[in-house]
Amino acid sequence: MSSLVGYLEGVGLLGPGLSDWQRGAHLLTGETPWAPAPTVIPVLNCLPSAERRRTGTPVRIALTAGLEATANAGVDPAGLPAIFSSSGGDGQNLHEICAALASGERQLSPTRFHNSVHNAPSGYWGIATGATAASNALCAYDASFGAGLLEALTQVHVEQRAVLLVAYDTQYPEPLRGARPIPDAFAVALVLAPERRPATLARLEVRLGEAPADDMPEPGLEVVRQGIPAARCLPLLAQLARKRSGTVVLDYLSPWTLRVEVGPGL
Repeated sequence: MSSLVGYLEGVGLLGPGLSDWQRGAHLLTGETPWAPAPTVIPVLNCLPSAERRRTGTPVRIALTAGLEATANAGVDPAGLPAIFSSSGGDGQNLHEICAALASGERQLSPTRFHNSVHNAPSGYWGIATGATAASNALCAYDASFGAGLLEALTQVHVEQRAVLLVAYDTQYPEPLRGARPIPDAFAVALVLAPERRPATLARLEVRLGEAPADDMPEPGLEVVRQGIPAARCLPLLAQLARKRSGTVVLDYLSPWTLRVEVGPGL
């Protein structure tokens, strides 16, 4: 595969001990010590009250990260194509559906049903922002962030327009947690453009490789990286937070990894 290039304009972040990109950047560089803390799940005031009551954790964290990234990039979210990538979607909702099907009633609420589809966050994104551009929903198990990044950069290259990438994951309740022990919720969003613009933060060039993926020097953040598929982006975010050129290697579909060259923005 030849390399794919895109220009980063905005970042959104939400995860354990990481409340947003501005504060998270200081933690990822080690400038401020990271402390473990459960992810704070936000309220989505961007949605009408009826839709807001129906949303679960995946929608809340995905939309929060996406809105932060577009605000930091200074772009209107309504005009961006979007890619939403998750390793498993809404685990809590899946648990509730399985519990209902195992009960004597075996009746599902319409809300449970429509939140069960993998593209539910992209639908709520359209409601919240008025976005009418195309959106894709992806899943590649533990490689879901890498798959989303490749898809976003491919669209940037082919369509020659900016694209929003949102990768997110949430924990599962028992007994599903025993088979898929994701410890907490995490979401990251990137606004990627085809050329340098005033808002450009960094140049990203991505190609396939086979070198081992980078880990996080801070042991607690390494636990987050390994435990939550969407958090496989953390080495890239740490490099971006340092505001320096360099190379990071991210997990992808074994035996492949993604080699990301991070260059200066302007």
